[in-house]
Amino acid sequence: MTSSPLTDPHSPATAVSVSGPGVPGLPGDAQVPRPRRLSGLDGLRGIAVTLVVVYHLFPPVLQGGFIGVDIFFVISGFLITGLIVAEHEGTGRFSPRRFWLHRARRLLPALLPLVLVACSSAWLLGGDVLVGLGWRLLGVATFSYNWVSTAADSSYFGSGQPELFRNLWSLAVEEQFYLLWPLLLLLLLRIRRQGLRLALVAVLALASATWMGIGFQPGGDPTRVYYGSDTHSFGLLIGAGLALLLRPLAPTAGAGAAPSALRLALAAGRPWWGAGALAGLLAAAIWLPDDAPVTYRGALLLVSLLSAVAIWAGVAAGRFGRMLDTGPLRYLGERSYGLYLWHWPLLVLVQLLAPFGRGAASTVATGLLTLGLALAFAAASHRWLEMPIRRLGLGGAAGRLRLRVTERAAARTSLRRHRPVALLTVAAATVLVLVAGTVASVVTAPSITTAQAEMLRGQQALAQAAKVAAAQADKDAAARAAGVAAEASTGATITAVGDSVMLASAAELQAEFPGITIDAAVSRGMDAAPEILAAQRAAGTLRPVVLVGLGTNGPVEPADLAAIMRVIGPSRELIVVNAFADRDWTAGVNAQLAEFSARRSQVVLADWSGAIAPHVDVLADDGIHPGPTGGAIYADSVLAALNRLAHGLPSAAPGADTLAPFRIR
Repeated sequence: MTSSPLTDPHSPATAVSVSGPGVPGLPGDAQVPRPRRLSGLDGLRGIAVTLVVVYHLFPPVLQGGFIGVDIFFVISGFLITGLIVAEHEGTGRFSPRRFWLHRARRLLPALLPLVLVACSSAWLLGGDVLVGLGWRLLGVATFSYNWVSTAADSSYFGSGQPELFRNLWSLAVEEQFYLLWPLLLLLLLRIRRQGLRLALVAVLALASATWMGIGFQPGGDPTRVYYGSDTHSFGLLIGAGLALLLRPLAPTAGAGAAPSALRLALAAGRPWWGAGALAGLLAAAIWLPDDAPVTYRGALLLVSLLSAVAIWAGVAAGRFGRMLDTGPLRYLGERSYGLYLWHWPLLVLVQLLAPFGRGAASTVATGLLTLGLALAFAAASHRWLEMPIRRLGLGGAAGRLRLRVTERAAARTSLRRHRPVALLTVAAATVLVLVAGTVASVVTAPSITTAQAEMLRGQQALAQAAKVAAAQADKDAAARAAGVAAEASTGATITAVGDSVMLASAAELQAEFPGITIDAAVSRGMDAAPEILAAQRAAGTLRPVVLVGLGTNGPVEPADLAAIMRVIGPSRELIVVNAFADRDWTAGVNAQLAEFSARRSQVVLADWSGAIAPHVDVLADDGIHPGPTGGAIYADSVLAALNRLAHGLPSAAPGADTLAPFRIR
């Protein structure tokens, strides 16, 4: 996300001249007066922030909307580099310290209210959103959120624990770039050959993109390469290279010569190049998946290059730039910093309140409510915080506020004279309350999420069951030695293999089926089952009834189900548990398991999804992992499936199981 100063059309950063000798695509070498603002950039920012907001608020609409961040990166690199070069040319020197202080002054006024309001609201709501909040606030405060989040194994593309400031990873990447790039750029500016400067910047950009491609692991979580400043700086560098290309340090040889045919052709075709680049960006936003190898091995680099072409076409103040700067897009672009800052924390908070329940319709309603709130907060931030401080500075804006209060107080009658003072008192008290709420949100934050607590409860139950099973084995051995038949427990015929949902339900499964053996682990998928079951069969511990609950963490492939059937053979029976989770693949998993069980007499479906759907209040905050009551429902769904096996009945349609009533305990 581009930083605050870059959303100001009157900021010095937007007054980057793209005219001058040797600028590709300009029909001539005459000096053009430096514009107050660069055309097209606000509109392009408006498009970028729209893509990101739609990607987050309405997930099915734009699966590639995350590329909006890459567009912002290119704009940021372009504007910041132009600003540094302009100051260096105008004064003969550049002060990194003043530059960094200027960035902080532009960023913090909008960022601080967001942190105070979001943390205080999260404290009032409580729950999983507070877990790890102290470390995340440290990442926000130090502009290192991307690395803090990576160290905590958080996923940008996951939807597990609610993460209040997840969107600030991109702000961290930009600020780290702003910390290092001015120093490196000053060294590059010592090189008088423009071609060599551009080549070095291109090498750095290509190295970053290559490192992303190497670091990406197909099938794994791409967050590390997506968050990394080392792997995701190529867009910023491409924008920087564009700024250097359009603003050479000195006239090139033959600058006064007539423009070449190539330059004239480029200038004439600039709107078409821009339109083509914009079409490519929109196509990527619609179709580019966030987990495909092509995304991280070239597509994001191409998105950055297309963004650079769109900037090049727009800043010439021609038809394409005017098209980008239409009223709505320019309005959004000017407020893009605030809109980007507010939309994600508001989405998390609205989802925690869950005023619309669950389902597709609730997703749309939640998105619309969040969008309205984000636009309101962004507009307020732009009008009363960002613009006054940009125009007057922090001290000037505060002085102007004091002057207005004094003038209004003097103009009022004695009966109303103290109202401005009262307003300031209320404002100060509000700030103090928000600071107190933020401190409380960190101090009172739980150490683990509710889902983690339920999984820990399951692990403890399994550990205790192992001790009981060992003691029971000794008793059974003694009974057999005495010629007494050991009493068989109801779960002695069941082998269970599952994921974290089964793990959270382990205590209730053991209570329902004493003697059951459970092998359940976090983040396990169906592809792990054949190997686990084969190892148990080889060890002679695979029992007559096999229970598999592995649909939560990803799609189920028919080949994995076929492999499970080969392992268990025709003499064993199989129960497959369907999934209940707000994940893209859940519907497909459940359909696959229903079809699989319907076509085989030795396989039945345990309809966990249909059983728990009316009782989501007994799940952890993530809406996936059951507590004790939910675990009992899980066990009852398995019991219903066992009843069907005992009666030789086929699997019931999901949601239609009536053999065993589900007991709410």
